[in-house]
Amino acid sequence: MGIEEKLPSGFLLTSVESIAGYMRKSSLWPATFGLACCAIEMMTTGGPKYDLGRFGMEVFRASPRQADLMIVAGRVSQKMAPVLRQIYDQMVEPKWVLAMGVCASSGGMFNNYAIVQGVDHVVPVDIYLPGCPPRPEMLINAILTLHEEIQNMPLGANRVKAAKAAEAAALEAVPTSRMKGLLR
Repeated sequence: MGIEEKLPSGFLLTSVESIAGYMRKSSLWPATFGLACCAIEMMTTGGPKYDLGRFGMEVFRASPRQADLMIVAGRVSQKMAPVLRQIYDQMVEPKWVLAMGVCASSGGMFNNYAIVQGVDHVVPVDIYLPGCPPRPEMLINAILTLHEEIQNMPLGANRVKAAKAAEAAALEAVPTSRMKGLLR
């Protein structure tokens, strides 16, 4: 017999981590970094038809010091990469990055010296959103996926331990240059 049975009905039991996760996921403030055609779809997502306000993301912040989610929409040039990194460094912790579109994710069809071949060469990316350009519904789905990750993210020392485990797993992974075929 647990504590749940001894308490009066209607009494809510939860952990501090789950409350903090709920509060963080429900109050994301995105910083826009619209660089190409994906930015138009991102702006459409904030409009009345798709209404990002339903998810606690009423305002796209112009100041990185007020934002905790960076949506990189479009291709990143070599000249723009240091600016992107500076804005990322100015954002508050914890912060997340969403690479929107194939250009932000992998350079897209622009395989040349002027375009960064994936924004993950500049900042760590949490969610990759494919498409050229991805539809607003896809962006909302990616944001909801990020919400689930944020909700279940540990706090304090547990967060440091989880980050070190993820980093160790990434270092032990097989490089993509050695992978053969689609399955491995």
